Amino acid sequence: MLTRFAIAPSGFKESLSASSAADAIAAGVRRVVPHAETDLIPLVDGGEGTARALAAADGGRLVALPATGPVGQRIGTHFALLRDGTAVVEMAAVAGLSLVPRDLRDPGTTTTYGVGELIRAALDTGARRVLVGCGDSGTSDGGAGALQALGARLLDADGWELQRGGRELKRLSRIDTSDLDPRLADTEIRVACNPFNVLCGERGVARVFGPQKGATPTQVEELSGALERWAAVLTRDLHVRTDLFKGPGTGASGGLGAGLAALGAALLPRFDVLLGQLDLDARLARADLVITAEGALDHQTPRGKVPAEVARRAKRFDRPVLVLAGTIGHGAHQVRAAGVDAYSAILPAPVSLTEALGRGGEFLTDATERALRMIQLGSRLPSPRTHAAVVSGTQRPSSVR
Repeated sequence: MLTRFAIAPSGFKESLSASSAADAIAAGVRRVVPHAETDLIPLVDGGEGTARALAAADGGRLVALPATGPVGQRIGTHFALLRDGTAVVEMAAVAGLSLVPRDLRDPGTTTTYGVGELIRAALDTGARRVLVGCGDSGTSDGGAGALQALGARLLDADGWELQRGGRELKRLSRIDTSDLDPRLADTEIRVACNPFNVLCGERGVARVFGPQKGATPTQVEELSGALERWAAVLTRDLHVRTDLFKGPGTGASGGLGAGLAALGAALLPRFDVLLGQLDLDARLARADLVITAEGALDHQTPRGKVPAEVARRAKRFDRPVLVLAGTIGHGAHQVRAAGVDAYSAILPAPVSLTEALGRGGEFLTDATERALRMIQLGSRLPSPRTHAAVVSGTQRPSSVR
């Protein structure tokens, strides 16, 4: 009998935070197993909720402040200060896709300028260790905006400064770093990112994620060329020795990884950085069933998404893993290789996007209940061995003529 459940979901973009998703799944579990032991482990992948989650786990605090949002407006945002003095800058809190109005979704114009402002504000507190969480971005500017906010001047062939946005990078001629914030030289910057995301090439960030952010096919190619130019000029003018074109993590958050790597930041696998404080492995090992979730399950899930990471870790302890997803897309079956035993979509019927986002918690709770009732039913069915014994004994099937 299943009594102990590890509930370790990510958030559902523009619908549920990881914490809200965990609560919704737990509610569904209790409908079927009223006295279940539920261990809620909302997981962050560097995207929405990262700063808040790490501050809560560490006993740190959030620092609220205004900064420049992805379409250039001033917004209220935050970063976290942990007890060891590390500042956690969550790029999604200032340049995330949820902050880009649907009618303004053009990744050629959105900016990471606010990310640079948060880093600068963190330095103002005295922090000299900065952890940048990458995920859920609404930008494709290669981190150019962040560098501009930190004092870099991006110049065209005539010496004029570029405007913000990835599209402008196709006109980039040189980078002037004479006014770059000098405190960066004494600051350790770590970037928690998906190492599968690269800046350029056929799997480059503009081609893979540009359409999700509103880019047309023509804009995708324009952005790809602009980011190629960005990587080349960064490498030359900042004397970068690492591969900014296709190095692991350089495409994180619309290329923010490449921009920060040019400043000397270390690009690190996000789960290695973010999950250590949650004692995740031990908590998965204690469970009878592991339930994880995300907004979309598809061919990208095994490439560094939360459900695949949870399954990989759970399989070290031979724990069964169920994934619940907002949608099931092309290549979803590939998650079985990562250790997922079963997966299911949460929508009970076709609904509008607005309804799906607004009722995400309700749908997730109902889907959890349905899945567990199916598991209970399966546990009561006779095994093939039992069925074979009955057939070979005195109870023989009647012939049908």
